[in-house]
Amino acid sequence: MANNPIIKIESLSKTFGSGETAVTALDDINLSIYPGEIFGIIGLSGAGKSTLVRCMNLLERPTAGRVIFDGSDITSLSDKELRKVRQSIGMIFQSFNLLMQRTALDNVCFSLEIAGVPKKEAKKRARELLETVGLADKEKAYPSQLSGGQKQRVAIARALATNPKVLLCDEATSALDPTTTQSILELIKELNQKTGVTVIIITHEMKVIEQICHRVAIIDKSRIEEVGMVQDVFRQPKTQAAKKLIFTNGDSNEEFAGKGRYLRLVFDGSQTDRPVIANMVLKCGEPVSIAFAKTKMISGKMYGHMLLELPENPEIVKKIKAYLDSEDITYEEERYDA
Repeated sequence: MANNPIIKIESLSKTFGSGETAVTALDDINLSIYPGEIFGIIGLSGAGKSTLVRCMNLLERPTAGRVIFDGSDITSLSDKELRKVRQSIGMIFQSFNLLMQRTALDNVCFSLEIAGVPKKEAKKRARELLETVGLADKEKAYPSQLSGGQKQRVAIARALATNPKVLLCDEATSALDPTTTQSILELIKELNQKTGVTVIIITHEMKVIEQICHRVAIIDKSRIEEVGMVQDVFRQPKTQAAKKLIFTNGDSNEEFAGKGRYLRLVFDGSQTDRPVIANMVLKCGEPVSIAFAKTKMISGKMYGHMLLELPENPEIVKKIKAYLDSEDITYEEERYDA
């Protein structure tokens, strides 16, 4: 990871409206995103994530703060200068935003036409990109003749036409089925590895973050709550906003109907091949109830959370914690009331 950010956001805020009806969409956002990484921004609906990504290329003008792109403060640029910078920032959307009256080839050519690329050269570049995204045989097809996944591949080719340094993906897989989503994520990851383009993924789905992102920012109620490597945030989420997204589709106590003291254990790839729980039961001489368990693949490693109901005997609890400490297992005690 390079030392200098490709995008740096400083004290950025965005308010819609004024007076009593004003709505704060973003509040004092600070982020650094580095060249070549796949950076995820995740939050629930209404958290401000789509507004944030649109502020990155100034489709939305921030109310306060700065956006530094490749060393330049783009919030201070003229409209003409900003149009030039936007050629280095590609964007794909949930709804594809293709021109229905244009073929796949002409849709890819569109951004090149705007950039002033000669028609012959633009078509050559567009054909190369359609081949890159696996649609060389669809250049004459119109959007109405393409599946959702094929439309998104055309949109990706169009976004890459001007050789951008950054690719912004705003809920790019939300309208797709799981199989198509997987293929699009694999394509984005492959493009990142082959071209070095920096990718910023906006999503409300943790599974998207887990599959391809290097780092993630959790946004909640217009503010950035947590930033870190994906595996670190999954293993030890520090904020309630992160826990809501990681443990379940809702609050962590909605996974089961339980009451009492529990230990939440976190496993990473170095521990999932060991019989930790079986050995703990043998060593401590007390069975435990597993209230919840979940595993995920992150960066090719298996990570998992497990919730154990603690016995009432304090001496046994002490032994269990000592054993987990000796095995270097991360855990946190939690209490629930059914």
